[in-house]
Amino acid sequence: MLSRLLMIVLCVTGVALCQNAPATNDQGIQKLVASFMDAWNSHDAHAFAETFAEDADFTNVIGRSAHGRKAVEEFHAPMFATRFKNTHLTAGEVKVRTINPDIASVDVSWEMTGAIETDGTPLPTRKGLLNWVVTRHDDRWLIAVMHNQEFTPRKQQ
Repeated sequence: MLSRLLMIVLCVTGVALCQNAPATNDQGIQKLVASFMDAWNSHDAHAFAETFAEDADFTNVIGRSAHGRKAVEEFHAPMFATRFKNTHLTAGEVKVRTINPDIASVDVSWEMTGAIETDGTPLPTRKGLLNWVVTRHDDRWLIAVMHNQEFTPRKQQ
């Protein structure tokens, strides 16, 4: 009888914890989105890379990729100093699908102004979608996998 009562208490507690998880996840994930945008808009490759897990995988809009936080930073540093030095990135709708309390899929619509081509030609406003798999690391969420899609037509490179 005692073991059955204990099992009921654990089940009820577990359900309550699971029901509270999405709201907590959403707040932490919204903080991650804000940190990502702030780092981009300050053109700080180190702060940008800090939004990624140590072993993250990153893929940009043209299929170039980097593995690991250090590589993400090295990938972005020269671009923040040149083509993206005057950009402003804005997050639109954020959709979160909690997989479990420590993993979620996140879609972030984005809009960017101020980008230039490699030859210095200004680009029109760009729009796209960030698709992330995020994981909880202690009290913060980090990007484990990122794929970036652009919806704005571009010239072939």
